[in-house]
Amino acid sequence: MIFVTAGHVDHGKTSLLQALTGTDTTHLPEEQKRGLTIDLGYAYLPIDNDILGFIDVPGHQRFLSNMLAGLGGINHALLVISAEEGIKPQTEEHLEILRLLNFQHIVIVLTKADRAEASQISQLIEQVKTVYPFLAEAKTFVTSAKTLQGIEELKAHLIQLNQQNHQINKPFRYAIDRVFNVKGAGLVVTGTTVAGKVSVGSELFLSNGKKVRVKAIHAQNTPSETGVSGQRLALNIANVEKEEIKRGDWITELEPKFATDRITVLLTANQALKENSIVHLYHFASHITGKLNLLEGKQAVKNQQYFAEVILDEPLHIAVNDKLIIRSGDDSQTLAGAEVLEIHSPKRHKRTDERLALVKNLAKTTACNDFSARIDLYLQNRAMDLPLLLWAEQCFAEDIAKLGFDISSKWLFNADFKAQAQQRVLEKMAEYHQQHQDQIGVTKARLYRIALLDLPEHLANQFIDDLVEQKVLANSRGWLHLPEHRIEFNSSELQIWQQIRPLFEATNQALWVRDIASSLSIDETQMRNLLYKAGKLGYLIPIVKDRFLLSEQISEFAALIKKFIAENGSISVNQLRDELGYGRKLTVQLIEYFDRSGFLRRKGDVHLLRDCETFASN
Repeated sequence: MIFVTAGHVDHGKTSLLQALTGTDTTHLPEEQKRGLTIDLGYAYLPIDNDILGFIDVPGHQRFLSNMLAGLGGINHALLVISAEEGIKPQTEEHLEILRLLNFQHIVIVLTKADRAEASQISQLIEQVKTVYPFLAEAKTFVTSAKTLQGIEELKAHLIQLNQQNHQINKPFRYAIDRVFNVKGAGLVVTGTTVAGKVSVGSELFLSNGKKVRVKAIHAQNTPSETGVSGQRLALNIANVEKEEIKRGDWITELEPKFATDRITVLLTANQALKENSIVHLYHFASHITGKLNLLEGKQAVKNQQYFAEVILDEPLHIAVNDKLIIRSGDDSQTLAGAEVLEIHSPKRHKRTDERLALVKNLAKTTACNDFSARIDLYLQNRAMDLPLLLWAEQCFAEDIAKLGFDISSKWLFNADFKAQAQQRVLEKMAEYHQQHQDQIGVTKARLYRIALLDLPEHLANQFIDDLVEQKVLANSRGWLHLPEHRIEFNSSELQIWQQIRPLFEATNQALWVRDIASSLSIDETQMRNLLYKAGKLGYLIPIVKDRFLLSEQISEFAALIKKFIAENGSISVNQLRDELGYGRKLTVQLIEYFDRSGFLRRKGDVHLLRDCETFASN
């Protein structure tokens, strides 16, 4: 367990920790010279089979960012107040921050008791619990680092509180606040473990996406093979240089691909603030600026809760349930505390009744930690990218699978959403047949465009393929249609077609209507109508007006082109001509057909692959 000390400058936080643990947490020469804490200081108290950790945070307002970095991921605090001086400005500010970050347990520690009378101490305790009603039940200790008064009693209480509640069964997530090189060991980072477990040899991700390997671990200042959530860790890491890491970066088990610059939060106001405000935002060891927009009302009132959107000036690796401190534009006042309800919030329609109802329900599920209900809310009327959902919730795919969802796809959706999307496909298909009774159907790419354009294409194709597999949709040589829809050759047309097909099979060349009509001594208009009907039936494809190839020939050419582009990056008219043995004019007609169909796209003098599925085998 980790405890953070908070309180006014020179109220004895560092001396208190030295009396508890024997460690002087001032480590910078400037700190030792000036006698105050500037950066975070750390001390450790070994107890039976465990180690208590303490973070000594700076009390001076100028070093507030360092203080806030020490609070991320910690829920237990020692509020240090000098018995001699009483409540001071930073005491109040630090206490407000602890309250806004929803600290689960705050212990009041009066220091320098040897410099105050008993009556003065009693009055101070009464004052603290009167002014701050939420501390009415807080345990209070009267101590002196000089005489050691109350030190053993405080120590015994902290040991009693050490009933760890680690989030070990979550992906490893670790906030970096220091980076340095150690002679003979290499690069070391220090920080607080927010969730999960790490072991020597683990391969993890830095915020920049680079993979690093853990060479050694110090957990709570002791060498260890593992580290878990709630511990202060020093990690000796490989495969990265010091210049690539900065304070505020993360080491995570999940790949950090989802940094966000737009979040929705539940905000607890510390003072009145306007609907739109420029703010400073503190998130673990990160400190950036942004813009806060209230989603309801024009002004926030102190101690009331509001839903708000925060637009960050630079993306952060934020997750749902993360705690934030929001300060004024000049960073002089604490405006609010906030809890993250959603990352990658929508840019539009953010104040509609439907949107606000969703946000309120997300807040309810977050408050009661109802993971299943929150997933259901995410998937209302939409599909969600599974890796994004895992990052937002900081969970494993197995956690989603336990709720009954299929995690074999990149996309997560519920049964109702899939059923509604597939029903839309069938309705659009029926509508198409009614308007184009002479057409056998449409390609998968066109069906996606007319029915499911609001979905990711891969997901839409998955839904369409499922309909074909269930035989609710039929696939006739690449043309999708309802099973009951038919256009067919009549008996005389079929006899003629049986004479036409061998002409195509005898060559790989595209044939003209007039040449086939002449070869079979059939009227050219009659032949044209029959060949276009064969096209609607999926047997032929006109690459230009009145010039056809068999559908199988087109598929063969498409496969050849895909292979060529895979090996060479692109294909030109001359390269395709050489591959097929065509003349240049026919090659141009063919490659332009592939461009029109969406299979290729032209870029200068070459053609690139646009959609590898357009002529995929069915």
